[in-house]
Amino acid sequence: MSDIRRIGAHLSTVGGVDKAVERAHEIGANTLQVFSGSPRMWFRTPLERIDAKQVKAAQEKYDVTPIFTHALYLVNLASDNPDLIKKSMNALKHDLNFDAHIGGAGVIVHLGSHQGRGFEVVKKELVSRLKELSLDTPKDSHLLIENAAAHNGKVGGRLEEVAWLLKAVNSPRLGWCFDTCHSFAAGHPLKKALSEIGRLGIFDKLWCIHVNDSRDPLNSGRDRHENIGDGQIPKADLKHFLNDKHIAKLPIITEVPGINGSGPDAENVQRIKDIVQ
Repeated sequence: MSDIRRIGAHLSTVGGVDKAVERAHEIGANTLQVFSGSPRMWFRTPLERIDAKQVKAAQEKYDVTPIFTHALYLVNLASDNPDLIKKSMNALKHDLNFDAHIGGAGVIVHLGSHQGRGFEVVKKELVSRLKELSLDTPKDSHLLIENAAAHNGKVGGRLEEVAWLLKAVNSPRLGWCFDTCHSFAAGHPLKKALSEIGRLGIFDKLWCIHVNDSRDPLNSGRDRHENIGDGQIPKADLKHFLNDKHIAKLPIITEVPGINGSGPDAENVQRIKDIVQ
């Protein structure tokens, strides 16, 4: 990997993961996030049908690296439903195997909702499940906890929860991903978030940044992404955040709706490039 800033997007894998790498290059991106299958279905494509050599060749051709995998939206490790927990664990184990298979940089997951039971009630269960995931998945796979927008009991709406889990699990394979929209929706402006991350001592475990503007105001509790510069997050705050010395070295992924509503595009990638320059 070169020393240039890695700025990319979540893109479709229609036609194969190697095609997603090509799409990233076409919109001016040099890093990538994908789903291993449909984000709203439990079924996953068998790994033997994914040509890792083709993916690697495309990455080398277009200099698109690293590749992150986003877990299913259906996953909820904080649930009290045994069937949902089993399905969630199996889905994450598949994604961790997928991550290792393609030589990825990790699986980014929303831990889900405790459905009003409270973080204190579910936190030990979460630690147990996160530790279990490492037992029968490849040692070169990684999991990243994503901060949440703090509505409907979502785990990770408070950065203290993320920090507690990272320290309790204490695994070199577990890190986290910071989403700008989620932080803003949870009532944490980006300057405040930087201070909190430092206070909690979790910069070293921060491996990826999701850069999304917010459609809704600060502390709305709503996870609604907006195109970069078109939402409620002050551009000056985003610039300050992305150019902070702790953040400047990290890969950036955007998950915005796109100018034409068809997902992340060249315009949004360029807007991020303009902000970090």
